[in-house]
Amino acid sequence: MASDLQDVRLGVVRGISYGLFGKPDEFVPQARALGARLVRVYVYWSQVEPEPGRYTWETVDALLEQLDGDEELWITVCSSSPWATRQPTDFLPPSPAHDLDAYGEFVRRLVRHCGGRVHYWQCDNEPSNTDLLWAGTSAEYVAQLETMYAAVKDADPAAAVVLGGCGYDVFGSEESGAPRQFFDHVVSAGRDAFDLFDVHLYGDASEVPRSLGIARELMRAHGYLKPIVVGEYAAPVPFEFPEVGAVMYETLAQAFAEPPATQSTAELSERAGQDTPERRAMAALYERMPQLPPRLQMFMAGCPADLEARRHRINCRQLVMCNLLALAEGVGRTVYWNLAPEVPGPVDPRQVMHLMFGKLALLDYEGAALSGRHPAADTFSLLAAQLDGVRRVTRVEVADRPTVYAFQVDRAGREPLLVLWDHRDMFDGEDAAPVTVTWPWPASSATAIDALGDVPAVELRDGRIELAVSVTPIFVTA
Repeated sequence: MASDLQDVRLGVVRGISYGLFGKPDEFVPQARALGARLVRVYVYWSQVEPEPGRYTWETVDALLEQLDGDEELWITVCSSSPWATRQPTDFLPPSPAHDLDAYGEFVRRLVRHCGGRVHYWQCDNEPSNTDLLWAGTSAEYVAQLETMYAAVKDADPAAAVVLGGCGYDVFGSEESGAPRQFFDHVVSAGRDAFDLFDVHLYGDASEVPRSLGIARELMRAHGYLKPIVVGEYAAPVPFEFPEVGAVMYETLAQAFAEPPATQSTAELSERAGQDTPERRAMAALYERMPQLPPRLQMFMAGCPADLEARRHRINCRQLVMCNLLALAEGVGRTVYWNLAPEVPGPVDPRQVMHLMFGKLALLDYEGAALSGRHPAADTFSLLAAQLDGVRRVTRVEVADRPTVYAFQVDRAGREPLLVLWDHRDMFDGEDAAPVTVTWPWPASSATAIDALGDVPAVELRDGRIELAVSVTPIFVTA
């Protein structure tokens, strides 16, 4: 598979809230310093129009003031409102507007206020994840999408409208499953109301081509094909390891035995520290932590140091793998989940969402400053530097090594780049011996660095390079 690419941008998501649980802080310079040239931020209707006709711009302006004009900005607009939507809340879940004209006016004013500085406007997030991220039907989502599309194009014709993210619930379901059917209807009925199809790629990076194929097939089934962007990706996550499935399902069943109707900021604050089903389920899980599979322990706070380090390595490897596989499939925008915790201060690990995604952040707070770096932050920066100027990514077969993934990367004004890794089990694969790979190499020199920042040996002779390849991606250039 090969793809010609233009102006590839690696990006990051700030998180699921910005300025909602605390004062909107600075984060764009920190993202830019990592090499991110695209940032995605959530903005809620409740933040911009807290009462009918009264608009407040503190959060939006705090965001816009951080831009230097080089990065692209993607705003996911969530229709959560205490007064304007069917399910009153300022946070989750978004739900259909009582009055689509009022929703359209809100979007129009928001887009105009941003004055052309936002490149992408997204209508809510993962709407097929019903009751949590969208409290409505697929038909109601399409109606809202059509309203947003008209409002955005009226206020800023150059901006692109992004379809709400298509995630694991869709890619992991049967064709007859509810999430797949939800998106099938949206893709059919809403075909004229979006410009970009957003996919969310969590878990094993080797599934990236399959997931992108499902997204394209959803569109092709209705006679069209639009560009795909990756609005979220990250790994590892617990559900990619089958052996932890039984424990996870048991914990989830207990945690959500009494699910709240809404998750407003006030309700979440009130429940903080309370003896909820979620906290009881997570406390019980932590009590038996030493007996749990290591592949689950590594996602838990306070796990053994060797498991913590292993999870970091998996995170770094799959960050690189996901991007190379997506670029080879023609995707030119990828956005990592996520940049950092939502706000400074202690994080309660006795939450299911922390177990699932809490350790994926690139940065962390040191006091009130967003300055702590996790290993994946260094890998992100390394990848951004290696891919600078990328024009074409071609995946090629290694005849005598069928498990080796190899990518030839053409970069404008730079030497060609070769990226290699051996496809193995993500957890145990690093324990196996590397395989030797030889590759034609016309240049007079060859240097290598891997996704963890180590410098593997490369032998060059008679127009070929030879190197040991493991589960860790290696970048080779002249």
